[in-house]
This record gives sequence, structure tokens and C-alpha cells, in this order.
Amino acid sequence: MRIALTGEALIDFTASEAGTLAFLGHEGGSPLNTAVACARLGQPTGFLTQLSTDLFGERLMRFLERNGVDTSFILRSNAPSTLAFVERTPETNRYAFYTRGSADATWAPEPPPQLPAECRFLHFGSISLLQEPAATRIAELVTANAGRRVIVFDPNVRPSLIPDMAAYRERVTGWLAMADLVKLSDEDAELLAPGQPVDALAAECLQAGAHAVIVTRGGAGATLWRTGHAPLAVAAPQVKVVDTIGAGDTFTAGLSVALLAHGVEHPARLGALGDDAWREVMRFAATAAALNCTREGADPPTLDAVHAALAQEDNEAVASRP
Repeated sequence: MRIALTGEALIDFTASEAGTLAFLGHEGGSPLNTAVACARLGQPTGFLTQLSTDLFGERLMRFLERNGVDTSFILRSNAPSTLAFVERTPETNRYAFYTRGSADATWAPEPPPQLPAECRFLHFGSISLLQEPAATRIAELVTANAGRRVIVFDPNVRPSLIPDMAAYRERVTGWLAMADLVKLSDEDAELLAPGQPVDALAAECLQAGAHAVIVTRGGAGATLWRTGHAPLAVAAPQVKVVDTIGAGDTFTAGLSVALLAHGVEHPARLGALGDDAWREVMRFAATAAALNCTREGADPPTLDAVHAALAQEDNEAVASRP
């Protein structure tokens, strides 16, 4: 296991037609999507959560196993699975979550899990941090691995689950202090710091202790901030978008996979990576996310598919030169 992820695993029911109550189910949850993406992108990946023994939990377990994710750290419970209902709009996706007392929300391993020595990245974030006892146990796991592995934080803010946004923003400050690499969407940034320039929020994340902060902007690409460096932006590949669910999760997975390919196995290496290497890392992540958007639901690409898309883009760039 080179990459470990912890957090929720759920069933996403997406509206199949506007104005109806017809929904189509997909395995999902931001950490689960990211774990599957990391595995499909060729890195040994493990998932730490608790799954229900109900029919949805069985489906989630089989899905992880089928995608090559290490499930040896997964606990089982007769508590229900988390369910999420998603309605697409032209601007974004709207969510309704059913999480109270669910198996992943009540994850409380005893003793705390010990990650294998070869694990170099640990991801946390999303709605799992809004539920106890899972939120406390996740924070304990992250704290125990700080300084030894690259800690990746993706808040994946879901306002429909946050009754007190001001209190949530204060909690985010604590989670930022645990992270080496912070990945935010532009929507996350606006919810966390409404009306504040994104570069100011990135500076706050860096001051809290992060080595790198990346903000994604959908089809407009992504921007990287590091202390002592100018912001670095990459464009997103132009694709025919079928569905944006899982795009951000796939981008986050692409970051970790590409960073490992560039020899980043310790938090200090994030700050030492040069602009050209970071540009390659972000381009890889953006391409993986774009390919995910060409299919229904969260459906991350394989490593071969990303390499093929990057090669095609390079060939087209060469052919277009005068």
C-alpha cells in the first residue's frame, strides 16, 4: 500500500431525468472515489472505513475489491450505509445526504490502525469529518502519521450537511494545520472564505502549515500556490462533458499518483519540487479528471488511458506548430 484513504463510502443516487423521482445508483463518496482512482492509476491503494453488512455495503465492498483496492483495514457493521441523492443543475450538483448513525459515520477502530511502512500518502476530508465518532478517529489517525507521510486534505464542502458554517470554518482551520497538500475546488474556496480572493485563502493555508495548495476551477484548469513561488496554473483538457461527479476526486488521486512518480515520498519533498515537475503533476491530474467527466457517474480512467490522452495532446500540439 502506497496510498491510504480514510472517510465515507456511500451510494450516490443521481437523478436520471429532471423533474422526476427516478434515480440511478452508483458506488461513491469522495474518499472511495479517490481510492478507486488511485488504484486504477496504478498505485497500490488501501481504504480505511467501516462498511455496512446491508445490501449497499456488500455492493461497496465488492466494488472496492473489483477495482484492486486493499480492503484489509475495512471494518463491518450492521449499521446502515450512507446514501446520497444528487440532482444535476447547469451550474453545479445539488446533494441530499442520509448519514446519521451510518456505518462509515460510526467508524471507531480499536486499536487505531497502523499503516504499513511503505505507505507514503494519507488522504482525509469530506463529509466523514462532520460525523462522530469517525471525525475524531480520523483526526487521531492523521495526527499519528504527521511528518511521516504526505497528508492530503480535500474538504469537499457540502453546505447541506453543515448547519453552522461559521463553526465549520473554524474547524477547517484545525484540519488545514494537519495537511501537507491542500486541494480545494473554487466552490470550496468560496464557501470557506466568501468574497475573499482565492490567493488570500491559499496564503492562509500555507501559513497554517501546508507545503502546497491547489485550487481547481473545473474546465478552467487549476492553480498551485507554494511559499516563495509565483502561482502556477495549468489548463484543463477540452472534452465533451457527460458528468462532473468524481472529477475533483480523480484530480486529487492524480496528484498523489503523479507526485509518487516524481519521487515525492515525504512531506518536505513537496516544497523542493520544481515548476516543471509540478506542471507535469498537475497536467496529469487534470487529464485524469477530464477523462472521468466523459462518462456517467464517478468513473476514473486507467493509467494507460491517461498516458494515451497526454500523448495525443502532445502530438496535436506538435502538429499545430507553424
